[in-house]
Amino acid sequence: MIDFAPGKFRTIIKNLWRFSLLGILALVLYVLAVSYNFLWLFGGMPSLKALENPKSEEASEVYTADNQLLGKYYSENRTPIEISQVSPNVTSALLATEDARFVKHAGIDPRSLFRAVSGMLTFRDASSSGGGSTLTQQTAKNLFDTRREELRGPLGNVPLLGLVIAKTKEWILAVRLERNYTKQEVMMMYLNTVSFGNNTYGIKTAAKTYFSKEPWALNVEEAALLVGMLKNPTLYNPRLYEDRTRDRRNVVLSQMKKYKFLTAEQFYTYKNKPLKLDFSIENQNTGMAAYFRSVVKEDIKRWIKQYNEENPDADLDLYTSGLKIYTTIDSRMQTYAEEAVMANMRDQQTKFYEHWRGRNPWVQPKKVGKKTIYEESPGFIQRVARRTSRYKQLKITHGDDEKAIWAEMNTPVKMKVFVYSGRGNRNEKDTTMSSLDSIRYYKRLLNTGFMSMDPRNGYVKAWVGGINFKHMKFDHVRQSRRQPGSTFKPFIYLTAMDQGFVTPCSHVTDQPTTFLHGEDNNGGPAWTPKNSNGKYSYQSLSLREALGRSINTVSAQLIKKTRAAEVIKYAHEMGIQSKDLPENPTLCLGTGDVSVYEMVSAYCAFANGGMRVRPMMLIRITDKNGQVLKEFSPDAKQVISANRAYEMLHLMRGAVEEPNGTAQRLRTQYKLSEGGNEIAAKTGTTSNYSDAWFMGLTQHLVSGLWVGGDDRAIHFRTIELGQGGRMAMPAWAMYMQKIYKDPSLTQYRPEPFRKPNNFQIDCGGYYIDSSQRYIPPKVVPEDEDEILQ
Repeated sequence: MIDFAPGKFRTIIKNLWRFSLLGILALVLYVLAVSYNFLWLFGGMPSLKALENPKSEEASEVYTADNQLLGKYYSENRTPIEISQVSPNVTSALLATEDARFVKHAGIDPRSLFRAVSGMLTFRDASSSGGGSTLTQQTAKNLFDTRREELRGPLGNVPLLGLVIAKTKEWILAVRLERNYTKQEVMMMYLNTVSFGNNTYGIKTAAKTYFSKEPWALNVEEAALLVGMLKNPTLYNPRLYEDRTRDRRNVVLSQMKKYKFLTAEQFYTYKNKPLKLDFSIENQNTGMAAYFRSVVKEDIKRWIKQYNEENPDADLDLYTSGLKIYTTIDSRMQTYAEEAVMANMRDQQTKFYEHWRGRNPWVQPKKVGKKTIYEESPGFIQRVARRTSRYKQLKITHGDDEKAIWAEMNTPVKMKVFVYSGRGNRNEKDTTMSSLDSIRYYKRLLNTGFMSMDPRNGYVKAWVGGINFKHMKFDHVRQSRRQPGSTFKPFIYLTAMDQGFVTPCSHVTDQPTTFLHGEDNNGGPAWTPKNSNGKYSYQSLSLREALGRSINTVSAQLIKKTRAAEVIKYAHEMGIQSKDLPENPTLCLGTGDVSVYEMVSAYCAFANGGMRVRPMMLIRITDKNGQVLKEFSPDAKQVISANRAYEMLHLMRGAVEEPNGTAQRLRTQYKLSEGGNEIAAKTGTTSNYSDAWFMGLTQHLVSGLWVGGDDRAIHFRTIELGQGGRMAMPAWAMYMQKIYKDPSLTQYRPEPFRKPNNFQIDCGGYYIDSSQRYIPPKVVPEDEDEILQ
């Protein structure tokens, strides 16, 4: 037994007080040294400005014109929300599991810290002893990352000491956060920044990803599962480790019972429930208008670069700044476009497979006497393979060892490929094939590009760039350029009328027209364009009949008068941007490569009284707080007269209304002309049927599409299957049927074209106006030159 003398006892007490005070003083000095980075040893702290405006990477969101979320751009998929948008089940589970004393402490909880330390010393499970870090400390760590290089001083690189300094900074920041924000704000900072795995950040994105729900709709067991994942999102991934994740969820439920958020009866009820996921990960491949989002992203990035240059204090970033981007796309019309295009492409693909049954479709034409036969293009797949990234990677690995490269290209591997009818809503299936086999598979697929635009303001309302963005990212609306065939003819007719060579009353004879060597830049031998059927009727046709029936010889006669150079000038004024228009007579058959984007834009001037309005895809961009950063406005220019534009509409109505018009099925089969509706249209088909086009115009909507193989060597062999009226027009017809049936889209209702004031054409005693079809004059000149002058 130890017997302390009174004087000795007082000495021990004094020493204890002295050491305690010295310890407290040392702790205070240490905290101050860390706070102010004494002698630059401890590394910096986040600034007061950063503390008042904590930053986290926020996804930029893209919205439709009718305010539907179209998609996101992000490096971390995160969308912040307010606490009012979160289910109480989530907050209860979080408090019970992570910080039961959250509302009582000021950022640091000594009791929890002591419990955690004692738990480690006695080797107790963390779920029972609790964690030492409060929610506020974890929030500080998530927001400011005190362990990053720029905040780490010389002492931060010392093992163990660096960890202690980083923890100290988190404690200091936690106290400061508590002073600057309410408990609810701190909790939401945590819930909006924490990771749930699968590149999912924040409770809103997690609820959407794992349960396809909004966060306010999460039930008890769903909230418990998500909160349980926070301990280790990889270890407790419910898609990979169902049993382990269920056990962890039940630990959270047990904690909720412990802290009286659940009764014992409720706990046992929820504990025995199975995991029910509705998993759908968000990425650039999913969601509506994926091709559109990919294309418009580059426009937004250019604008952001310009904005940052003009505003030196700005630091906008598409992937982290939480911008709100409002587009011209209409979610209803986009849905109808995607449905119509996919329905058409399924049908065309079925016909294409049957057409080429037992043969490869990559062919080249060969003349045998008067007949054209198609032979398989030798080495086609190998040439395509050499352009792939896979081949280029193997080239880097194996150098000039072609045998090794092709051996790997022929090695089967597991992969997913696009199909039109996959499991559930997925248009893909798991398979095993080699790289070369996958090229053969995809080269048998037809593709498409569709765009719909309001000619009054240039708003792009729908955009379908292909059949599946995940597997085929090349956009066939703006990125792709193909020969437009006869859809280019309206620019030739327009030039001829505007130059005074013909009027809407003129007649032209369907007869051969020859361009001699050197004539109008014809660099080859003498050339005589033929009609699609290879015949000449020698009939005198009105311009409306000729354009409606797409007579090649009439286009040839018109371009012989106007010259190709003049047609190109008009096409560029109307909105065609391509520099690949040939300045020679072949232009009359649409041999210059153009995009769907350009064609729809140019055709809009016909429907808009001669006013060209450039396509608009963006309406406005705001910052994450809703402050408008940029408002976009239409770019319009009068390029032809309103009368001339209406005359062109009258001519193009011939495709629908004239006997033998190439689009008359719109009237007879699809019943789109009912109720006085007027449609101007033009079909297009290129040589060998490599490209099928359709352009359709109504009073307030202009839409166009292309259908064909990604390579020109891939196509149908007959005009019955390969023409624009068969391959492309059905998609436009189905799209318009859906729009006309939607009572919320009355602004695009069926109606006639509106004629300019006092518009009429005198055709020698006969008139054309908005209510009367053209009746040709009684006397038709026989001489071609007289007709064309």
